Amino acid sequence: MAREQNAVIRQKRKKQVKVRPYYYDYNLLAAVILLICFGLVMLYSASYYEAIQKIKGDDMFYFRKQALISLASVAAAVIISKMNYRIFSKLAGFVYISAFVLMGMVRFSPLGYGANGSKRWLNLKVIQFQPSEVAKIAVILFLPVVIIKMGKQVKSLKAVCILLIVGGVQALGAKVFTDNLSTALIILGIACVLIYLAHPKTMPFVIAMAAAGILIAVGLTFIAANIDATSGFRIRRVLTWLNPEGNLEDGGFQVIQGLYAIGSGGFFGKGLGNSEQKLSTIPEAQNDMIFSIICEELGVFGAVLVLLMFGYLLYRLFFIAQNAPDLYGSLIVSGIFAHISLQVILNICVVLNLIPTTGITLPFISYGGTSVLFLMIEIGIALSVSRQIKFTSES
Repeated sequence: MAREQNAVIRQKRKKQVKVRPYYYDYNLLAAVILLICFGLVMLYSASYYEAIQKIKGDDMFYFRKQALISLASVAAAVIISKMNYRIFSKLAGFVYISAFVLMGMVRFSPLGYGANGSKRWLNLKVIQFQPSEVAKIAVILFLPVVIIKMGKQVKSLKAVCILLIVGGVQALGAKVFTDNLSTALIILGIACVLIYLAHPKTMPFVIAMAAAGILIAVGLTFIAANIDATSGFRIRRVLTWLNPEGNLEDGGFQVIQGLYAIGSGGFFGKGLGNSEQKLSTIPEAQNDMIFSIICEELGVFGAVLVLLMFGYLLYRLFFIAQNAPDLYGSLIVSGIFAHISLQVILNICVVLNLIPTTGITLPFISYGGTSVLFLMIEIGIALSVSRQIKFTSES
């Protein structure tokens, strides 16, 4: 009898669940590094001609600057990934307030810096950056804290309104202090996604989205019918979107040339470095119009390849969000997912002239040190969450 009991005990021990204590999503890190490397190649191809014209023959100017910032950003992401992400819940309030104050400094302090007609940067001598990028991270970190503190009360309409206000304050700051409507819309979009995930009933959001779509359609129709192109630069952008051929001086020329670049690329493109539209036809092609250069040089094949890379990146974020050890980790990774996906969708829609121009960059590919740095900080946070995932297996 004793032997039988010992045999049963040994068998139970063999079937004990083993927990793998450490996990690191190297697939996510590899996907991001691959996107950055691809972006650097395309950035050099799109920018070398303009760099030669503007930077005294230095064709590597934009590439070198972006490469150095990207290298530092990857290092920062790896360092952040080694931290316990739960510490961000304690810092979220400070980051939230700091983001709003920094955006206010753009408008009300001498540190505010403008370029290309927009005053959106803070120049701290050592570093120059857009505080609106900090606001995105602030909403991603702080809104989940508020959601968790609300608990079951998040079901109420009052709670939803409070959460919308929390996200809307940062969006309003981006619009009022930095005059950056596109970033304000992305911040509000991130907030809506997080509220949607926390709210158990989806119907109010479906109705709200449908109502918003109808209002936007009615508004655009009214603008097209009753307002002329002298009423403001955002209205001119809408008119340019509706009729680019009739508004060549207000951005229509850039839109048309971008579409020419996409159309002329065919399936496999003209070859890397062989774009014709980047030769001063599309100004600053290395920025938000870089997707059109990708289509021209690499064709539909290159465009699909870029979308597949982004798709895999988003899949890894989705995987981490699903397997996060707690609600806070799941929500912040979901916020990062929402941010990157919204930015990719909006950038490509602008290039294809499906929506008015917004100035939104293509993540990890377009030129812009601030964008890469803060995106990599978000990736570092997502990797930090992935380190806490525990998988179980039976031996």
